[in-house]
Amino acid sequence: MRNNKVPVAKILDANDKELMAIRGISGENGNLVIRGKIFGAMPMVAKLTPAEARAALKLLDFRTFLFLLTLLFRK
Repeated sequence: MRNNKVPVAKILDANDKELMAIRGISGENGNLVIRGKIFGAMPMVAKLTPAEARAALKLLDFRTFLFLLTLLFRK
């Protein structure tokens, strides 16, 4: 029996309530495109351009960068 369930990543607020359920991430036309639902109901497509990605990277300090590298290996 195959599990056809689509994986979902959730973005939570400070109270652990779901803000967004991410159902897909892809590259389209040179942008990062994130598809999902906000608050469990409203479909949304968000685009991250290369310029905005560079701006986001400037927000990271070295300590946060190290944290992101190890995030996938944490429970």
